[in-house]
Amino acid sequence: MIFSSEYFYWLGGALLLATAAVILFDKAHPRRLLAVAFWTDLGLLFIAGDRMPPASVGAQLLGLSAIAACGGLKRSTPSRLDASVREATALRLRWRLLVPLFVIPLCTLAGTMFLEHTKLFGKQLFDPANTTLAAFGIGCILALLLACIVVKDTVPQAVKQSRDMTDAIAWTLVLPQMLAVLAAVFQKTGVGGASAYLVNHYVATDLLWVAVAVYCIGMALFTMILGGAAASFPLMLSGVGVPVLIHGFGGNPAVVAALGFFAGYAGTLMTPMAAHFNLIPAALLDIPDKYAVIRVQTPTAICTIAVIMGLLYFSI
Repeated sequence: MIFSSEYFYWLGGALLLATAAVILFDKAHPRRLLAVAFWTDLGLLFIAGDRMPPASVGAQLLGLSAIAACGGLKRSTPSRLDASVREATALRLRWRLLVPLFVIPLCTLAGTMFLEHTKLFGKQLFDPANTTLAAFGIGCILALLLACIVVKDTVPQAVKQSRDMTDAIAWTLVLPQMLAVLAAVFQKTGVGGASAYLVNHYVATDLLWVAVAVYCIGMALFTMILGGAAASFPLMLSGVGVPVLIHGFGGNPAVVAALGFFAGYAGTLMTPMAAHFNLIPAALLDIPDKYAVIRVQTPTAICTIAVIMGLLYFSI
């Protein structure tokens, strides 16, 4: 393997360290030193976290949580161009502004399909197990270079402007990694088995409609806790889906799995834990109510779960 997927983590860590450096020289930042400590620590974890002692990494994560909890990531005044200048540039460039945006998904799709078997000088070009990550990273780099060409600006200026977005996203940037750790802890500590025990002993799962409700609502609730359906899926499928709906009632495994995952996606719409879907858009759009997206999506999510329960009930 010539290019390791680790290189993209190093690049992400370097960007976080650059963000810390920009904030360090921002005298107007309301929590300058705490913000610098946060982004520096996170950048070092991206670059060298796999070579640090586990206890050290755990202590650093606790430190990141403490900084975020005490308000150390308050947003500074954005260093943007005047609205008239930005509007004039947008009118001048028009559709060309969208070109870099489409480079990322196109590169990710093409790379996922073709990079797995790509070799150079007889060696695998990228890690076959992480071709999607490699393709996504390449797409981001190409999109950045193309954006600089389109707007006639430089990479250092792009890094400087990315600080404003990082400021807006704040602690939610690290939330997916934290939730991934929490999901791993849940699996290691047997939360799925505990859920199966509680359901089988204290819930009337001999009634199909009860089993369906527990499975779908439980999938949504676990997703709201863990921030993603991928983390809650193995817990509820092993606890209720397989032993009760598939083995007990003879449900089709593909249908039970697909509809359960869909119920989990509905749970994603109702939780701040899915920050990349619900909190970050509100922050980037400067919506005063950071939970506005969740409030709007919740009625749709509840209706979706009800429909999924009906479909699952009548499919078994």
